[in-house]
Amino acid sequence: MKRRNKLDPFEKEIEARGSEYVPVRGAKRTKIENILEKARKARNINIRISEHDLARLKKRAEDEGIPYQTMISSILHKYVSDRLVDEKDIVKSLQLLETAR
Repeated sequence: MKRRNKLDPFEKEIEARGSEYVPVRGAKRTKIENILEKARKARNINIRISEHDLARLKKRAEDEGIPYQTMISSILHKYVSDRLVDEKDIVKSLQLLETAR
């Protein structure tokens, strides 16, 4: 039996507005396809990681409901694209905002 996932509100909105989208053609389509092709390419690598850290990664991934290798890849992607944020930095920023009020 195939399991069906429920759509989240964002996905439901996309589905509801599907008729508003128009096909992309020409150079713009080629550019988008090239970006997607680069994003799809992946290489296997081997890394050494402590058993303790790996166990913790596997536990966190299980809690998130994703494979641990996917989580590692996501963390690395966020790091190289400057989107990995340290929780301590967020807390510090919130504290600064509170004192500025």
